[in-house]
Amino acid sequence: MGVQWTNWVFLLACFTGLTCGSLNSCDEVRKVFQLRQIGPSKLLPSSPKPGSDLQVCTSRNLTCCSKKMEERYQVAARRDIQNLLQTSSSSLKFLISRNVAAFQETFEVLMKQAENHTNSLLHESYRNMASQAVGPVRELFTDIGLFLLGSELNVDDLVQRFFDALFPLVYNHLINPDLSDIAPGYAECVRSASRDVRPFGAAPSLLANQIAHSGVSGKLLLQALHLGIEVINTTDHLQFSRECRRALLKMHYCPHCQGLTQSKPCMGYCLNVIRGCLASMAEIDTHWREFVRSLEGLSARMQGPHDLEQVLLGVHTLLHDAVAHAQKNGPRLSAQVKSSLEPAQSVSVQQHSSGRESIPLKAYVRESGDSLAVRRKEFLNSLRLYRTYYGGLADQLCVSELASADGLSCWNGADIVKSYTLRVVGSGIKAQTTNPEVKVKAADPVINQIIDKLKHINQLLQGKSIPKLGTLDQIETGSGDPEGRYSGDCDDEDGCGGSGAGEVKRKVSRVSKPHRRQRL
Repeated sequence: MGVQWTNWVFLLACFTGLTCGSLNSCDEVRKVFQLRQIGPSKLLPSSPKPGSDLQVCTSRNLTCCSKKMEERYQVAARRDIQNLLQTSSSSLKFLISRNVAAFQETFEVLMKQAENHTNSLLHESYRNMASQAVGPVRELFTDIGLFLLGSELNVDDLVQRFFDALFPLVYNHLINPDLSDIAPGYAECVRSASRDVRPFGAAPSLLANQIAHSGVSGKLLLQALHLGIEVINTTDHLQFSRECRRALLKMHYCPHCQGLTQSKPCMGYCLNVIRGCLASMAEIDTHWREFVRSLEGLSARMQGPHDLEQVLLGVHTLLHDAVAHAQKNGPRLSAQVKSSLEPAQSVSVQQHSSGRESIPLKAYVRESGDSLAVRRKEFLNSLRLYRTYYGGLADQLCVSELASADGLSCWNGADIVKSYTLRVVGSGIKAQTTNPEVKVKAADPVINQIIDKLKHINQLLQGKSIPKLGTLDQIETGSGDPEGRYSGDCDDEDGCGGSGAGEVKRKVSRVSKPHRRQRL
């Protein structure tokens, strides 16, 4: 019975293509080699041969691999894992990119709505000067839009510039409506005098503060999402160390050399290899979790007086109050303007109410489905599902894509076995000191740079460090390299130092480069 059982297991293994002792043919290996476009079939030996020249896929048995094939397999193994990384991150990257576009579009729509409301106010309440105010109003909201989308404009200046342009119109049409159109030179004098006479009271300062506080939160949200995309792009293009490349080759394609083209690595073996290769990436986990929490905190603070939508759609109401303040103080303003200027023409200064009384305005009622708050809430609900992305990535790849299912025979790096018997290490750099499959020398310096950027943006999102209004340069560069870098292997023989050892020699290239021959 024991002999029959042994023979049955042997025949089953041969039938499934897992192991048949010695190879008789390389036909199956050649078929898979061509199907996966790993290289030309001429690299394969015509029949199994000793693999004395192989460096990684060594075996006591005959092999279907040559040294040239081994090099091609290593390139393919690296390409396969990078494709998996990009596939696994695609939904997260799309989520963030789509919402960056949605928030920017919403900002632009808000700008147009707020501009339209303001022009409507001027037309309904101050028709005589409405057409002349269109230009300053357009400039105001164009500047606010540029500020929100990252331009380094000073909010106090852009708001004051608007009210400076508005005052000659208010002075001519509302405070002294009996005046004929005043000459350009005199209008410029009136404009210059507005800073001293403060015709609009506290309105300019109030509007500037509202836009600055709500606007900085809005642009910080956009800046953070752009950094989120940068983090994903960096990890999508992770460059692997020489030790990792060899381990991936051994796990993915060394079985092919023995004709085991259908084999999969054991779960524990896969975890050791992928956790070793992604050890630096796992270090992002803590900071990425904090990034998601910090975005939630920022969103919670973007309410009430700091609600950007409420501020923008309330500009016309504040403007209405500002003009009413100027009208109420018309006699004082006329006297102040007259005394502070050398008149360019003879003017008659007299108190006169507007030919058309200002109309009380109703507060703008938003459609909640279109609001920024609703968009933020929906986005953060979706982003929260990815808060553990970097901590669980290695395990996800093995469980979902790479490793053999429990209970099935699997590849342990040397043979087909029932189970992997070596110790399985945890995630992260420190855990790799006892990794039996991959030697991890140091944290990847490019991953360290992206972690520094996450730390910095998290401080800003939490309100611990607020940059000068209108400038968020620190977020763009963080403490990393302003030129950007690709991650890469930091073996001494590869010409770069470990973490903190100085400059990484190879610079980022965001275009795919042709495969070059890799050292094994």
